[in-house]
Amino acid sequence: MIVSATAPPAIAQTPSPVDLTILAINDFHGNLRPPPGGITIDDPADKTRKINVAAGGAEHMATLVKQLRAGKVNSVFVAAGDLIGASPFLSALFHDEPTIESLSMMGLQIAAVGNHEFDEGQDELLRMQNGGCHPVDGCQGPHPFMGATFQYLAASTIESRTGRPVLPPYAIKSFEGVPVAFIGLTLKGTPGLVSPPGVAGLTFQDEAETVNALVPELKARGVEAIVVLIHEGGLPSGDYNECPGISGPIVDIVKKFDRAVDVVVSGHTHRAYTCQIDGRLITSGDKYGTLVTAIDLRLDRTSRDVIRASANNIIVRIADYTADPAQTALLAAYDKVAAPIAGRPAGSVTATLSRLPDMTTGESPLGDIIADAHLAATRAETDGSAVIAMTNPGGIRADIEHKPDGLVSYGDVFAAQPFRNQLVTLTLTGSQIKAVLEQQWRDPNRPRILQVSAGFSYAWDNAAISGNRIVPDRMTLNGQRIDPAAAYRVTVNQFLAVGGDGFTALKEGTLPRVGPYDVDALNAYFGANSPVTPVAPGRIFRMN
Repeated sequence: MIVSATAPPAIAQTPSPVDLTILAINDFHGNLRPPPGGITIDDPADKTRKINVAAGGAEHMATLVKQLRAGKVNSVFVAAGDLIGASPFLSALFHDEPTIESLSMMGLQIAAVGNHEFDEGQDELLRMQNGGCHPVDGCQGPHPFMGATFQYLAASTIESRTGRPVLPPYAIKSFEGVPVAFIGLTLKGTPGLVSPPGVAGLTFQDEAETVNALVPELKARGVEAIVVLIHEGGLPSGDYNECPGISGPIVDIVKKFDRAVDVVVSGHTHRAYTCQIDGRLITSGDKYGTLVTAIDLRLDRTSRDVIRASANNIIVRIADYTADPAQTALLAAYDKVAAPIAGRPAGSVTATLSRLPDMTTGESPLGDIIADAHLAATRAETDGSAVIAMTNPGGIRADIEHKPDGLVSYGDVFAAQPFRNQLVTLTLTGSQIKAVLEQQWRDPNRPRILQVSAGFSYAWDNAAISGNRIVPDRMTLNGQRIDPAAAYRVTVNQFLAVGGDGFTALKEGTLPRVGPYDVDALNAYFGANSPVTPVAPGRIFRMN
């Protein structure tokens, strides 16, 4: 007997997914070397305490990036803006050319434009992208500046003359045949954060509306997986890989995004978090190169969409990652050129200007001089019409020492004011000025006594309760009591203007006028007033 058998039906095989690793940074701000203080995280042994971890620096970041990309079939390195601007001396001296070169060498491929990319204007941003010598200072570096090998994106930044983005709105990368779109944009509020000439002729459109308008265009090109790189962020609680209770602009923006958006890499607020907002993965990597965010995506080959997304913020621990030799050589080449520039004379002093505050009042000799310099730079009507200047003690990082010859170099000045914060002049009422000063004791265990300019003085009562320490009758300008209802033009640095160090009352200031960098104001002050002599204390008084 012959028995016939029928072959079983073939089982259709589901195509294997595509795995993609996205490495992301934000708010690098030219920190080619590890920033002072590293990164602050929860103490793993005691979550009620904070510890500082030595972290960052281009040499160590490059090594970590190489390790994270090793063995990965599909990877891409991206950024969410403010790679340059407000940079330390080594980068700022060369108009951030070293940073662009360093990140290019590191393999950065795509970056959103942040507000600080506009610090020196649109033309300078385009020079960062395309290369060439600085129009004023010329070619200062150790070799020609070739521009970024990565692509800047600026979907929401529109040239008024042409109606088109100043840089491409998005980039599409294909991974094993699956296209992924990266949309880059900066925050809508950029014009209020940079000097008006820096954004002349540009408009900054709504972030969510910009992204949503691009979705149909991307879908028509076969794209289903969309990653947004946005220079705007949130304010979470929790540690660097958490985000309980996140608030801030990014929350509302993400909720307005089209559902086609899968992942959002954010920045601007200098915070670290990995979050789920409205069912989507949102990340941010602290600041100054202390973290690299590793985002793992799984892409479906058939739908071409994201089917899984997770993220991990990895600390660029100096102790764990050796220095990359190519980065070390790059920094050494710029250091060689920078050394004589750092030695350029700024002026002279008759005695050391100490940043250490008086233990009773909180006033410091260098704080007085810096506040005076900031006032001098913004006093003219064309510069802001300031009548008062205040600066935070945390922004003053080194004494200006008296040497045998009394001379002060540009490097000395820069060491005292290394953050290159732009000055911002605001209109505040007398009552708002009092509210700002009351916030000096927001943390009673660590008061932050603001340094104030000549002509302005106040007294504080050590025995008074929080919120009532400033004595109204002892808050004066040029001998006249500050009127609670009157308006005054007050200069602070940008860090303070956005509520830094807990001075949130400054965010109520109106009619902001962005001015020069704080270090440039101090350098100009030395040039105009040398020899500089420490002034007698007496601007800040303490009662009880």
